[in-house]
Amino acid sequence: MDMLRLTDLTAEQIHVIFGIADDIAKGAHRSFLKGRTVVMFFPASSIRTRISFEKGIYLMGGQCILFPTEALDKKEDIRDVCGYLDNWADCVIVRHRDIGLLEKMAEHLHAPLISAMTDISHPCEILTDMYSLSKIRKDFRRDRYLFVGKCGNIGLTWKEAAQVMGFELEQCCGKGCELPDTRVYYDITEAVVGKDIVCTDSLSSDVLDDFGNCRVTLEAMKKANRGAVLDPCPPFYRGEEVSADVIDSGYFVGYGFKKALLEVQQAVIYYCMEH
Repeated sequence: MDMLRLTDLTAEQIHVIFGIADDIAKGAHRSFLKGRTVVMFFPASSIRTRISFEKGIYLMGGQCILFPTEALDKKEDIRDVCGYLDNWADCVIVRHRDIGLLEKMAEHLHAPLISAMTDISHPCEILTDMYSLSKIRKDFRRDRYLFVGKCGNIGLTWKEAAQVMGFELEQCCGKGCELPDTRVYYDITEAVVGKDIVCTDSLSSDVLDDFGNCRVTLEAMKKANRGAVLDPCPPFYRGEEVSADVIDSGYFVGYGFKKALLEVQQAVIYYCMEH
């Protein structure tokens, strides 16, 4: 099975992956990848996703062969690249801007293909956030979510998560940065009222000035529901989409949430290779 977007999964399948992650955290599947090879294509700038995938493969007994993403941008037809990869790869993990390239690879690979991020989707990241939320919330599907950021891979994947899991998602952003078919606010003090989970994405320099009224601050988080949490997508920048004081507050859950990238990505590998 391939996983390029969250919408490739059903809510039931996501809960199965969460169960596998729980088992892995307890020591299960340690030899699942023994004698198997996972080929990864990653840019040099990747930190959290690459570390957790590589370590996860190692802990499951597998061999990881790493290439730079640029290796997929050569003149060679991607059909031929996939034809050769299938000789040796038991699973392929790709981080590349163009999801169209991953879709072409999925057409021609027999080995399962997992997206580690594209320009429009970041499925493992948001799967991990939902898994971590499931550990601290009574029912994360009943929480009300606010995404603070422009329309991009993080926001679009939270929108996919809301679609699959059935929770309510609204957005706070500068004008011109709206997610499609989503209720939008342009002021954080109004947007955060009644919310349980506040998610953010870092801002590019060309839209930073448009988000002056959207920065998540400690004062703004106090207007959210009791027990609300702040889950910024890294890398985040203090003083831009989030204030320094809110990152240093009890609302921030980021470091601990991303720790689960290891088990969730191991679970994704296991699930895709078994189905």
